[in-house]
Amino acid sequence: MPFAPELRTHAQRVCTLYKKALRNIEAYYVARQVVRYHQVILRSEFDKHKCVTDPKEQRRLLWLGEAEVFKKITPLPPCKFARSIGEAGGVAVERVVTPPDWVLDYWHPLEKAHFPEYFKTREARKCEYIQNWHKGEMY
Repeated sequence: MPFAPELRTHAQRVCTLYKKALRNIEAYYVARQVVRYHQVILRSEFDKHKCVTDPKEQRRLLWLGEAEVFKKITPLPPCKFARSIGEAGGVAVERVVTPPDWVLDYWHPLEKAHFPEYFKTREARKCEYIQNWHKGEMY
């Protein structure tokens, strides 16, 4: 795999580091008060260095923070959020599937009769959409 530079800003990397450290604290401690205590300490550490403007010093602090989080990483798995996407993969990802709009075109007229105002407005908007499509005015 060829080398690909990271395309994230310094602020994004700091936010990711902060969030990773918070999740590590949540996974490591059980008592809610202890978790909150360590989170407040973590926030004060980040706030202590928020006014640093020298890019070299910012990178050094980021590197030190990443090394410290790596050193203190917990062996316990972090909590997984039910709807999280990506490598964590929650259990409820794409569980609720929203049907596409064209499904309504196949409703029976008796089913459409239950919602006359909605389907009247929908048909008007579909006609407007098609006209704009043919004119080339879509987005």
